[in-house]
Amino acid sequence: MEIRDNNDTIVAVASGVGGAIAIIRISGSSAIAICDTVIRCRSGKKLADAKGYTLHYADIVDGDGSVVDDVIVSLFRNPVSYTGEDMIELSCHASSYIQKEILNLLVNNGARVATAGEFTIRAFLAGKLDLSQAEAIADMISSTDKASHAMASNQMRGGYSMDFIDLRDKLVELISLIELELDFSEEDVEFVDRTALLNILDQIISKVDTLKSTFSLGNALKDGIAVAIVGSPNAGKSTLLNALLKDDRAMVSDIAGTTRDVIEESLILNDVRYRFLDTAGIRATDDALEQMGIQRTFSTIERAQVVVLMIDSATCILDKDHICYVKTLIDALDVHEGQQLVLVFNKLDSLTYLELKAIDTLACTLADNGYSIVSMSAKQGDGIDCLRDVLVDLVDTSKLYSGCTIVSNARHYDALNSAFTSLQIAKQSLESNISSDLLSQDLREVLHNLGLITGDITTDDILGSIFSKFCIGK
Repeated sequence: MEIRDNNDTIVAVASGVGGAIAIIRISGSSAIAICDTVIRCRSGKKLADAKGYTLHYADIVDGDGSVVDDVIVSLFRNPVSYTGEDMIELSCHASSYIQKEILNLLVNNGARVATAGEFTIRAFLAGKLDLSQAEAIADMISSTDKASHAMASNQMRGGYSMDFIDLRDKLVELISLIELELDFSEEDVEFVDRTALLNILDQIISKVDTLKSTFSLGNALKDGIAVAIVGSPNAGKSTLLNALLKDDRAMVSDIAGTTRDVIEESLILNDVRYRFLDTAGIRATDDALEQMGIQRTFSTIERAQVVVLMIDSATCILDKDHICYVKTLIDALDVHEGQQLVLVFNKLDSLTYLELKAIDTLACTLADNGYSIVSMSAKQGDGIDCLRDVLVDLVDTSKLYSGCTIVSNARHYDALNSAFTSLQIAKQSLESNISSDLLSQDLREVLHNLGLITGDITTDDILGSIFSKFCIGK
């Protein structure tokens, strides 16, 4: 995406599809003059003579004087507007014809159709918000649950930025002290004890490390917690998905290998969106299509935050070594560090009393070994609520609503990783009593990486990549 000159006036529809009212947004130095060519205020006054932060009832008229629509005009004068420029928002009827006609009239009188995210680019360039806040606006628009909304809201309102401002201030203080010593290097003057400098550096390292550690949670909450439902054919995976959704979403059959592709459905649990991924059953097979489905199962496992292993209790109980049977199933999944594994013993409704006791004993043993266990009959709906509770307990959302910073943006995470590496190098330099000029250079590299997050350091390429993902009119 090309970052254009912001001297011209831009226009776009700012509202979504549907509804009775649409909003058309115009911003730029000629916004008011252009609107005055097509708007006739019922008061008889010109917008050019009106104060900012005022509403006006008006008609939109074409070149022949015909009324296209009656609108409410919201007038904002620079610099007190979203973009920092003169800006007008027209609330019109949501007819696609009306919107197109108004846009054409404004463009024919000197405006240009905005590119994706161009209004927010102007807000950023005008200093109305930093880059992390601008990105949060896109996250706010795309949020689908309370958790992702809370993260975006905290970031958009500047709470997120304050952490980076605090880090930047500490780094600037540290660099200032070191570079002050450089100015008096010939006099062998030491302005601050190196132990004190090391203490400040350790505080910065700890803060960056803490921010980094929140990314796995933040990224998962932003995209939805991916829950892979896996197991042998006919273990009850599709039945479980249907029971969770309370809908016959996945096809259920006694024929093994029915599911060939990954079926994804979402469900909100405790204000968090969970993405349930029903997968093909894992087994040895010569069927080429089924093999492709099994390969997709393992790809799904690799990217899931939670893996739910469905175990057919009736099959498990037939194996003399129940523990070995279950651990063989677990080992086949190759669940990696950082993933949560939940073992679900299904089809309890098909067991005898003695078999139920045996499964209960097995479940207790596995629970004592640290596994999360749920026993159920997905077919009967028994144990579904227990599984929901286990899934909710796996995700700690307490920090979300206490104003804590949670990193959810991959670009920010990469910058934090680079900053952390530079900090570690700086610490080694400080401990090795390396020259102040080299130490200062290491710390300035940290400042650079943190600046990439807030936009203190940026390029057209970075801005283009970020804002190309925005919708038109924002």
